[in-house]
Amino acid sequence: MLRVRGSSRLLAVLGDPVQHSISPEMHNAAIAVLGLNAVYVAARVPRAALPATLEVCAALGIAGNLTVPHKEEGAALVADLTDLARSLGAVNTFWPKDGRLVGDNTDVAGLAQVLESLDASGPWLVCGTGGSARAVAAVAGQTGTPLLVRSRSGERAEAFCAWARSLASAPIVRPDDGTTVGTVINATPVGLEHPSANPVAAERLAGTGVALDLVYRPGETGWVRACRAQGLRAVDGRALLLAQGAAAFERFFPGQRAPREQMRAAIRRALRE
Repeated sequence: MLRVRGSSRLLAVLGDPVQHSISPEMHNAAIAVLGLNAVYVAARVPRAALPATLEVCAALGIAGNLTVPHKEEGAALVADLTDLARSLGAVNTFWPKDGRLVGDNTDVAGLAQVLESLDASGPWLVCGTGGSARAVAAVAGQTGTPLLVRSRSGERAEAFCAWARSLASAPIVRPDDGTTVGTVINATPVGLEHPSANPVAAERLAGTGVALDLVYRPGETGWVRACRAQGLRAVDGRALLLAQGAAAFERFFPGQRAPREQMRAAIRRALRE
């Protein structure tokens, strides 16, 4: 059982919105099973308050995660970045060291695991150009998978492609031109507040075999269910939540191995599976 004491170490996920996050359930389950003196909470942090909030985290020694919409801005605010976080310009995990914060990106390793488990054939189509889409571009570059980019703004899609080509392991990348793709990845918040919303129309999925929605919610998103009904192998973001969360946990508690089975069980309970 998790016990919160006056001496408990504080960890937090910062986002806006953040009430949907089940990171607290996942991390607190891990903390409890290992008997660690810590507690993990969710904090709604509007964009304008992020700089001050991260300053407080550094001063008080708080570790945690950044979620929508803070991953890119966090990379500009966290004092010390790993090489990966610096190259992506996106941070999802941070922890204190010598009065400063260190930032990393565990989404990349997590996405690589999930896409490999799905046997996600290329080309890939990513919907979105934010911090999560940057992690997709990194994995595409690492695996040599061609990447198409879809955005509501053609300018943002072009700018994202130009950025992706600057990576050390750059993918072959271009804006979505309608080419048949093997895998579609939703890296937008669509489906978070509007569960029936679809980031990609059904006709665009002709010939596609895999759909990965980085959003998760009880009962899955409508898009995941629609893709599955269309014959695709479709999953939501809970697998990525676990994979990146386990990597983050091991940054928070060096020397501790993340108890993945207990974390997975906590995710299932939170999503009422």
